[in-house]
Amino acid sequence: MGKRIIIILLGLISTCAIFAENYPYRSDYLWVTVPDHADWTYKTGEKATVEIQFYKYGIPRDGLVCYTIANDMLDDDDKGTVNLKGGRAKINIGTRKTPGFRDLRLSIKIDGKEYTHHIKLGFSVDDIKPYTQEPKDFIRFWNDNMLHAAKYPLTYSKEPAKEYCTDKIDCYLIRLQLDNRGRCVYGYLTIPKDAKRNAHPIVFCPPGAGIKTIKEPLRHKYYAENGFIRLEMEIHGLNPTMTTQQFQEISNAFNYGDNGYLENGLDNRDNYYMKHVYLACVRCIDLLTSLPEWDGRNIAVQGGSQGGALAIVTAGLDKRVNICVANHPALSDMAGYAEKGRTGGYPHFNRMNNMLTKEKIQVMAYYDVVNFARYVKAKTYLTWGYNDVTCPPTTSYAVWNTLKCEKESLVTPINEHWTSDDTEYGQMVWIKNNLIKQ
Repeated sequence: MGKRIIIILLGLISTCAIFAENYPYRSDYLWVTVPDHADWTYKTGEKATVEIQFYKYGIPRDGLVCYTIANDMLDDDDKGTVNLKGGRAKINIGTRKTPGFRDLRLSIKIDGKEYTHHIKLGFSVDDIKPYTQEPKDFIRFWNDNMLHAAKYPLTYSKEPAKEYCTDKIDCYLIRLQLDNRGRCVYGYLTIPKDAKRNAHPIVFCPPGAGIKTIKEPLRHKYYAENGFIRLEMEIHGLNPTMTTQQFQEISNAFNYGDNGYLENGLDNRDNYYMKHVYLACVRCIDLLTSLPEWDGRNIAVQGGSQGGALAIVTAGLDKRVNICVANHPALSDMAGYAEKGRTGGYPHFNRMNNMLTKEKIQVMAYYDVVNFARYVKAKTYLTWGYNDVTCPPTTSYAVWNTLKCEKESLVTPINEHWTSDDTEYGQMVWIKNNLIKQ
């Protein structure tokens, strides 16, 4: 059974005093949207009403609000206007006949400037199922590829990254070679300065989408400070000591339009770009478990968006993983858009030319997170927000409802495509509380 925690932030003006400055941060205006169901969820067939409020400088403002309503990530199917009186109005957004989300999109012009906002409400969300089906040879395909990848000896370099060492942790730049073609991935390894043999759990952290440098390695230094060995990796074989400008130039050259890496090679399951990425994640686990400081029991994977997808993929492929933490996983039910009226996942192939062909949809199934979720045995903690328009809540529920393992979720409806520092620190605490003890 899955344990679920839902956090609701209504954004009522009376609560703003608890913030150090104001909500939203240093903004002159504030939208407040309050559904008539406090948890933002309904049953199919139930009608949903949202009270909307608009404030500027903390003062309610009247005006004409234009709105559109649509199913999650799809084109508008209803629109209208409503007048704010005393800064407030109510909008009936109707219902859904099938499980999923409705998105109320708002705009108002005040003092010559347009302000926009939106809110998504869920309907029978526990009944959301993925469109993507598992190929009959899914497990054989990946087992064969992992066996082939494992034939290449574990080969890596480990160099001190002194600029990221502190009085409590040591940091190393890792270069892991994947095959005799020279393909590799880089990562920053952080480890407690007083690390002992056979004493420390490991946390593997794959990256979000894009061709970019690894985020500041010390941003999550609290893992190593709490006794973890942590590896934060990149997936493109690009040395993270490159400048941000160099990364941007490479991204501009090789990751644009319909020719980005997430589209590259989808004509053939053996040629898709993400194949070596998925296998690299397993090799990273091989590297981490070879370290003499590993406690020999605990292997956690943790990431958000594309990193959340790769965390679940790694947990599905590698049964050594016993803890999985993922935020709003990308690459989930990617082909969903192929069915009329259905929502699909990032990278939203419906927006690209000729990406939802029968042949490419067949290849996608070998790489879709929902198919790996079926095989996750690790204790899993999943986080997502309803207002996300990058990795929509529809596909997060498709993953959540597919997981058969022991699981727990933190649902934060107001969140777009982000997690707070408190949520991220809380994930470390959750991992720590769920370690296998000696």
